[in-house]
Amino acid sequence: MDEMEANQFREFGKAMIDYTAEYLENIRDRRVVPTVKPGYLRPLIPENAPEKPEKWEDVLKDIERVIMPGVTHWHSPRFHAYYPTANSYPAIVADILSGAIACIGFTWIASPACTELEVVMLDWLGKALGLPEEFLACSGDKGGGVIQGTASEATLVALLGAKARTIAATKKKYPELKESDIVARLVGYTSSQSHSSVERAGLLGGVKLRSLQPDKNNKLRGETVAQAIKEDREAGLIPFYCVVTLGTTSSCTFDCLDEIGPVCNENETWLHVDAAYAGSAFICPEYRYLMNGIEKADSFNFNPHKWMLVNFDCSAMWLKDPSWLVDAFNVDPLYLKHEQQGSAPDYRHWQIPLGRRFRSLKLWFVLRLYGIENLQKQIRTHIGLAHYFEKLVKTDDRFEITEEVLMGLVCFRLKGSNQTNEELLRRINGRGVIHLVPSKIRDTYFLRLAICSRFTEERDIDVSWKEVKEAANEVLNGNSKQ
Repeated sequence: MDEMEANQFREFGKAMIDYTAEYLENIRDRRVVPTVKPGYLRPLIPENAPEKPEKWEDVLKDIERVIMPGVTHWHSPRFHAYYPTANSYPAIVADILSGAIACIGFTWIASPACTELEVVMLDWLGKALGLPEEFLACSGDKGGGVIQGTASEATLVALLGAKARTIAATKKKYPELKESDIVARLVGYTSSQSHSSVERAGLLGGVKLRSLQPDKNNKLRGETVAQAIKEDREAGLIPFYCVVTLGTTSSCTFDCLDEIGPVCNENETWLHVDAAYAGSAFICPEYRYLMNGIEKADSFNFNPHKWMLVNFDCSAMWLKDPSWLVDAFNVDPLYLKHEQQGSAPDYRHWQIPLGRRFRSLKLWFVLRLYGIENLQKQIRTHIGLAHYFEKLVKTDDRFEITEEVLMGLVCFRLKGSNQTNEELLRRINGRGVIHLVPSKIRDTYFLRLAICSRFTEERDIDVSWKEVKEAANEVLNGNSKQ
């Protein structure tokens, strides 16, 4: 890059920083979900890429004309769909630095700081959550942490580690068995309320996963897992993997980890804990009771990029014994070898892809520039806002709360049919002020209101409740307005 281009970059970079800050500061004024139709963008830009370079200023101007009309504003204080995706200025700045360094940190030597900061940051974060020492690299034991792209990747990686461990143990016990015969007999377990990525991990891993029914409170119980393992052993199958969810996607329910952990340990079944959303709350000591039994797990995962102000992607995963991954994923060509192998992790062995970005910078910046106290405040504020919305819902006897509110999610519905609630959601979203998504458990359709934005305040919840009530009035009064 010559001096002129560098100066242009500085000018454009400053303009983009200003634009970004203004966008986030005024995001409340934008419609949450766009009204564009598929294919809206193509007519707005030329058919072919330009032959000669265009001006920075023209690119910046086109953001509002081309991009923003098609953006769903996840960080609007009135976006209440899915779960939050985290965002903060420290994380944005860290991503700029990561993009500038632009290393591909697959081995230690590929960029030592990329690996070493990740090791330390996963220890910092694990300590902040109160994880057992066996999961931390600083314990001097086998354990350690790694940043995956998503919780879906972590679930698959854990499954593959469990698969490798069980195949090795079974071969040792029954050396006459072929690996293909062992794989055909493997079976894993999860709740019917687990995220769909768990089922997908089974498909990608080429193994059978059983979907078990939770109790009446939507929690997977230890006795249910124990009975399934007993049945499968009697049928000649080999139990090898179980996923416990702390904070299910549909209703933020917590499986009974303290019951399931001993069952898995007694049956030599790898226990993976998926706390993708709710895991961030464990930085607050008052919520750690929800992960009682974590010492029984083999792997644990949550997404700082959901609720802890760290921009996507940053999914933190810890393993008591990563060697099962390293051994399972170890393909070691000469061009990737280096003199320090064995002295530090080569994270390419801990994940599906080879390449990886310098994601630990985001954790470092966020943890330092906010501090644990402010991150705890963020979590507690969101949970408080959820309880505030719950209280508003309970003032109107036309509605009911369908699940206990523990985190930043409220599940509610109009008393009545599923069809009535489907129409309610259609009208709420059609009004364009707030955005919700539904779910269904045991054939009961309900609406989910998640506190997603770090900008959300009580006044925004008041607006959201007003929208819900007015849409309910339309539905129940048979108003035909769209």
